[in-house]
Amino acid sequence: MQKEKNKPRLSFWQIWNMSFGFLGIQFGFALQGGFMSRIFQTLGADKDAIPLLWIAAPLTGLIIQPIVGYLSDRTWHPRFGRRRPFFLVGAILSTIALFFAPYSSALWMAAGSLWILDASINISMEPFRALVADKLPDSQRSYGFVVQTLIIGIGTWIASNLPWFMTQIGIPNTAAPGVVPDSVKFAFAVGAVVLFCSILFTILTTDEYPPEDLESFNKEKEENRGIFNGVKEIFKNIAGMPEVMKKLGLVQFFSWFAFFTMWSFATPAITEHVFKATDTSSLAYNNAADSVGNYLGTYGLVSMFFALILAFVTSKVRINRKMVHMLSLIVGGLGFILIYYISEPWMLHICFALVGIAWASILSMPYAMLSSTVNPKQMGVYMGIFNMFIVIPQIVAAVGGINFMYKLLFGEEVIFTMVLAGSSLIIAGLANLMITDRSATHDG
Repeated sequence: MQKEKNKPRLSFWQIWNMSFGFLGIQFGFALQGGFMSRIFQTLGADKDAIPLLWIAAPLTGLIIQPIVGYLSDRTWHPRFGRRRPFFLVGAILSTIALFFAPYSSALWMAAGSLWILDASINISMEPFRALVADKLPDSQRSYGFVVQTLIIGIGTWIASNLPWFMTQIGIPNTAAPGVVPDSVKFAFAVGAVVLFCSILFTILTTDEYPPEDLESFNKEKEENRGIFNGVKEIFKNIAGMPEVMKKLGLVQFFSWFAFFTMWSFATPAITEHVFKATDTSSLAYNNAADSVGNYLGTYGLVSMFFALILAFVTSKVRINRKMVHMLSLIVGGLGFILIYYISEPWMLHICFALVGIAWASILSMPYAMLSSTVNPKQMGVYMGIFNMFIVIPQIVAAVGGINFMYKLLFGEEVIFTMVLAGSSLIIAGLANLMITDRSATHDG
């Protein structure tokens, strides 16, 4: 790995190429987050049971991501590099899972597909985060992660609108009870193709820096080989994580609790509260569910534009990452809460536009802050460990945290899940005040 001071500044298009695989990764996440709950409901799941059907995915991520990060730190191939082998494996598995997920004929099959899909996407995702830190000097870290966010925003917007678009070109969005509509199946198939091709593009257009001392790298890898040593090293890194990482972990916990709540409950909450549609086999429900996808696409579109603004700003001036992140999360929290109060469906575009600002920041600022405070040689494993602060809140939410908290704090109506999401995001924003390390909060 090149020393920090020797890393050249990269152009926008070089960063774009090495981040382009995130377009496909976000196609997978957007289709998963926007439509798996719809698939669950179509197959007969009660809305209060939906979070539990999601639990296998974050549980798997809790185990897989630190391992993938650790292994990618210890990988080097003269032709394929360090992170790119993991991109390829994750792309192949994700493509297969994404294609077959909407063909599930039973709830256990759909939950299993979600589990495989989420685990496979994460094999690629964390090495992509580490690649930005590998390739860019600290002065470009915020810029690099923001460019990733720009690509993610494009993917979110397009993927969220795919079922709606399929309906517009004549593909049915209704089916027999218990059968997923063809519009969703076609959308997932398109997503599978985009996922594989975009990751392959990054693999073919991006090179990686070799270890600074290859002989020492191989010697250290040989001395610490074996499953036991690997597990020991991961737990050692968890115990010794930087103080900034612990504080960011609290921010991440409330941020991802909020977005997991949205992914789990946006469809039932909005179709019921805004569109007054509850029969999952009816045309009214499926039209409403398509519309929810369209509104969810708004947060992807706005995150894209907000990332574009941030990309311009961070390419010209140094920013206070903490303040950007805090204000963005608070704005997103207000967007969620406003869903309860709107009087017309079109106002959902405003709500999710505010959410999009938070989403853009979540996908860039924490990683920029983290990457400036960890050992470059351990970037992969720490990116994987950092993901624990993403999956743990999802597990807490899935095992009953959402159902218990929204009913306890706000009321029985499912729309209160969006109020809970907003409150959680505002807490996440305020938690940024704990981060005081200037190397994390400001560009180098």
